[in-house]
Amino acid sequence: MGLAEQVGRRLKEARVEQRLSLSELARRSMIGKGTLSELECGWRNPTLETLYALTTALGVPLSSILGPAKRTVISGSAVDAVLTERFEHADAVTEVFRIGIRADAVQESAAHAPGTQEHIIVLRGTAQVGAVSSPHLVRTGEHIQWAADVPHLYGAPSGDVEAVLIVRYPVVHP
Repeated sequence: MGLAEQVGRRLKEARVEQRLSLSELARRSMIGKGTLSELECGWRNPTLETLYALTTALGVPLSSILGPAKRTVISGSAVDAVLTERFEHADAVTEVFRIGIRADAVQESAAHAPGTQEHIIVLRGTAQVGAVSSPHLVRTGEHIQWAADVPHLYGAPSGDVEAVLIVRYPVVHP
């Protein structure tokens, strides 16, 4: 089974577990119903932006849909991300990604679940990251943290960037 089929199966399982119709998840994520259906069937490769929109609408971390398939590259309009680790604790799920941001490209990410935090450590280049309303430049060897429960962006204004991205999702206890 290929990555698209695995992601589609996990996506459908998460939707059904939450008793959401295809139409309701499409509405919540602002992803077309036809696109969502094709993703669930494994007929379409999802972009990073699409996966984040769906996992945010479902209230689950990205890694829960990617599953144990580490070292698989998921790409967006500016970012290539590889999940390297996932840590679960009673209070949070933390994901560690190795990312590349392509030169002269900007990728906006919708707000994640309330309380989600992102941290980046730039290994090479200069990244522009953080809230869309107030992004920061982060150079080689520097790091920064920002609230990811607001629209935020990733950019590489002066050449390709290599970095480690850590995303921490708080676990909501009923």
